[in-house]
Amino acid sequence: MPPSRRQFIRNLSLGAAAASALPLASLAGANRPEPAPGLASPFLHGVASGDPLRDRVILWTRVSPQRPGRVPVIWELSPNPKFRSILRAGVFVTGPERDYTVKVDAGALAADATYYYRFRIGQHYSPVGKTRTLPVGQVGRVRLAVFSCSNYPAGYFHAYREAARLTDVHAAVHLGDFLYEYQRGGYASADAATLGREVLPPTELNSLDDYRQRHAQYRGDPDLQAAMAALPFICVWDDHEIANDTWRDGADNHDPATEGDFTQRRNAALQAYFEWMPVRLADPAEPLAIQRSFDFGNLLSLHMLETRLNARDKPLAYGDYFSSTGSFDALRFATELADPTRQLLGGPQLAWLADQLTQSSAQWQVLGQQTLMGTMHLPAPLVLGQIGFAAYAALLAKAQANPASLSAQEQALLAQPRIPYNLDAWDGYPAERERVLALARDLDKNLVVLAGDTHNAWASNLEDGQGQPVGVEFATASVSSPGLEEYLPDEDPAALAAALPRIIEPLEYAETAHRGFLLVTFTSQECRAEWRLLSTVKNRDYHPLATASLAVQPGPAQRRLEA
Repeated sequence: MPPSRRQFIRNLSLGAAAASALPLASLAGANRPEPAPGLASPFLHGVASGDPLRDRVILWTRVSPQRPGRVPVIWELSPNPKFRSILRAGVFVTGPERDYTVKVDAGALAADATYYYRFRIGQHYSPVGKTRTLPVGQVGRVRLAVFSCSNYPAGYFHAYREAARLTDVHAAVHLGDFLYEYQRGGYASADAATLGREVLPPTELNSLDDYRQRHAQYRGDPDLQAAMAALPFICVWDDHEIANDTWRDGADNHDPATEGDFTQRRNAALQAYFEWMPVRLADPAEPLAIQRSFDFGNLLSLHMLETRLNARDKPLAYGDYFSSTGSFDALRFATELADPTRQLLGGPQLAWLADQLTQSSAQWQVLGQQTLMGTMHLPAPLVLGQIGFAAYAALLAKAQANPASLSAQEQALLAQPRIPYNLDAWDGYPAERERVLALARDLDKNLVVLAGDTHNAWASNLEDGQGQPVGVEFATASVSSPGLEEYLPDEDPAALAAALPRIIEPLEYAETAHRGFLLVTFTSQECRAEWRLLSTVKNRDYHPLATASLAVQPGPAQRRLEA
């Protein structure tokens, strides 16, 4: 391996052997510094747990030391919030090589059990966190809170605060864009100064120190701290944890001439990610292989996919298919879009997914991944900006009511083909999508896909290339990143939301004006999604909005959305 890769693996591995479960008696003699009078708490970034399994869970915190050096941190796990008894305990030695983060894989736990945990340095205790292991056997009900696209300068993280108040959620699922890499004054920063949320560092992220500082700023947010202390998180990255529209060999906003080698930037971003996120690194030699499964008894299996860094081919761009005279080469575009060799998951991950789906006997097979899998083909005039949504919807209504009244120009607009609105999503990789849907179809699985990335709330029926129903997709609104209401300011959001399902056949629900999160409840009778949307993220005062809800029932004849 090249030296940079060896160093990357070494950095990810450092500290893994430093965590040890010790007899409680040995902790009394642990070498720990005593705090000076009035010394501030070293636990400024809260606590978190993640990647729960039936018998173990990751526990996380970060130390803000008074001086550089190695810091031994005691961790404790208890079945009650007052810590009347200590079930597990140990010492984790952290230091600057891992940005003073602490990550413990606490094992030998009971299934479907709630635990409380905390950390200690001398007389200073961290906040108390609450976590939960996965259930086994017959399971009647599971609830997951689903998040995506939490952009610090765009607004407050009210969605996290709302989720932290829930008492009946098994785990939180974060589908990526946990943070954003842009510079101060960049994307979605118009209100950042007013809100007191300007990013640190002020430059676009590139180095390891840059990514660490941005993680630290996000994890200082009290609403995010509340959610991560209340729920175990199951996370995967999307693009902005590294750079915009990341693919296998680069990113939309990475310029090698001014920003250096992309692989070095990617490795820096991932090292910071594994330091700061409560994610289990299964194999330090394969840090990109973050795909993993979580089994909630016989009810559901959650398969988290990696769709950015392992295999993704560079996304196509409509601008590459226009001639100098402005004509669009539709034939070349369609040919290259349908290329069966274009990858999103890649062969090894697809084989892994096939194995997971084959082996799982759970009633629901759930894919946790980043971008929309549902077909979102829009009429070409809409995608290419030749007409607005409201005007096109009115044109459709006119064609249905009185087709003879259409002008030649209107007829030409309606005759244009439908094309993908987002080539960075699965629509840009249709052959790979067909392979995934064929897996679920051929194995006769009840497929539910969770998606983020677009900042808007969606629900779609998933159909294979022959129009056979295979499953459904629920997409969460963003935590704070702006949605279509910012990009289409002249469109009425309510009218747009009503028009989109009429224009896009597989689409059953759209909400494009508000931020929030998704709450998904699984039972043996149905899988039901509820969009928990919020009135604003631009003000400390906000209120929850009315909840929209859609469901799907299990069985080959029922795999379509219903109210």
